[in-house]
Amino acid sequence: MGSNPALPFSQASENNKLPILETVKPYLSTVNSVLEIGSGTAQHGEYFAESFPRLIWQCTDIPAHLDITQQRISASSLVNLPPAKPLNVDDSDWNCGRYDCVFSANSLHIMSAASVENFFRGLNQSLKKSAWLILYGPFKYSGAFTTESNARFDVWLKQQNPASGVRDFEWVCELAEANGLSFQIDNPMPANNQLLVFCYA
Repeated sequence: MGSNPALPFSQASENNKLPILETVKPYLSTVNSVLEIGSGTAQHGEYFAESFPRLIWQCTDIPAHLDITQQRISASSLVNLPPAKPLNVDDSDWNCGRYDCVFSANSLHIMSAASVENFFRGLNQSLKKSAWLILYGPFKYSGAFTTESNARFDVWLKQQNPASGVRDFEWVCELAEANGLSFQIDNPMPANNQLLVFCYA
C-alpha cells in the first residue's frame, strides 16, 4: 500500500514514517488505540495500522481537510483504520473518545500559538490515564534553532502564515505539564526533527 498515484501524497510523510515507526515501536506495542491529530494524507495512519494490526488507529483532521484524509483510509480497507473523524483543536468539545495514545506529526508549527495551547488543553478529553502523547517535528531550544535549515523553515512558515512557526521545546513542555502530562524523552530524528514523548498522569 501507499503507492497508489491517485491518492493524496506527502513526500515528507513517506520519508519519515520508517524512522518514526522504529522510535515509537516500544510505545505502540503496549497500547490498543491511537488518536492521530492532523492526519493529512493518512500515510502515517495507513503505515502504522499495517505495522500494528491489533492497534486501532483513529485518524482526524480539520473538517475542511477530512476528504483528503479519508481517501487513503477508504482505499486501504484496513479493519483497524476506521473512517477519519473531524477534529479542530480550537473546538471546546473534540468528541473523539479516549485513547491509549495521542500522536501528532508536523502539526504544532502549523497551528497558531493559541491553537497549540488549545491542543494541550483539549488532550484531557482524549487521553486515558497513563496514556502516551507522541509529538514529531522541529523544535527550538532556549529560543535557538538547532540548524540553519530549521531557521529558514521558520521564515518560510511565517511567510505562509504569520501565526505559524517552529515552537520552543521548553514552552511545549510547560504546556504539557500544566495539562497533566509529564515529559519522558526527546528523541533526535532525521531531517532536523525531534520526537517528544509525554505520559498522561
